[in-house]
Amino acid sequence: MKDNNILVKLSNAGILKDNKWLVRGVNLEIHKGKIVTLIGPNGSGKTTTAKIALGLYKHIEGTVEKFTKKISYVPQKVIIDWTLPVRVSDFMVLTQDLKSDEISYALNLTGVEHLKNNNLRDLSGGEFQRVLLARAIAKRPELLVLDEPVQGVDYSGEVALYALIKKISETLKCGILLISHDLHVVMSATDHVVCLNGHVCCSGNPVDVAQDKNYKELFGEHSSQLLSIYEHDHNHTHSSDGNIVEAKK
Repeated sequence: MKDNNILVKLSNAGILKDNKWLVRGVNLEIHKGKIVTLIGPNGSGKTTTAKIALGLYKHIEGTVEKFTKKISYVPQKVIIDWTLPVRVSDFMVLTQDLKSDEISYALNLTGVEHLKNNNLRDLSGGEFQRVLLARAIAKRPELLVLDEPVQGVDYSGEVALYALIKKISETLKCGILLISHDLHVVMSATDHVVCLNGHVCCSGNPVDVAQDKNYKELFGEHSSQLLSIYEHDHNHTHSSDGNIVEAKK
């Protein structure tokens, strides 16, 4: 019997290219209102796994079952001619038809509605990532796939963006497949973690993955120790070294 909350299900999924397995044996489910995060070193198959989930490969091992067509994808790299004077509002409708209220809602949810008449080239890294998110959620997708969505953003900006991604999931009730390089920053904003290195090394909730020996072998004991600061319920935020910097109101 199908779980109506499942958006995508990968069963023993993998892909072989030029006689080499890019990734193999991946099992995961993405549910409505939940965030699944893929982590792993460079070349571990994170983006490949996301593309398998999106159905972009025709010949794969295993199966992919998709139970929604309302999908948005934000790739790791977006190629833009920064010499062109493209406003945020123009960028929002570059490849999709949107009503003004859809644009306003998306930009407001991501906190950048005040920038809609600004040129893209004048935005900071964090502002541009928020515009990319706004563009992706304007049509209210059921599944949102984000490949390294904090490119060109400093640590505090990363924390804020991951908090925003959690807010988007909760507000739109959409499932999110998130690719991240740093579980330390993202773990408070994710429900399930899959650690990849060509295959699934370990998976589970963030705290359990942080303590798994396979995770420690890939990322080091120091990374696991940093993650331990999140193992408690807390009403404050931490700096990058784990110190308490601000109480939440």
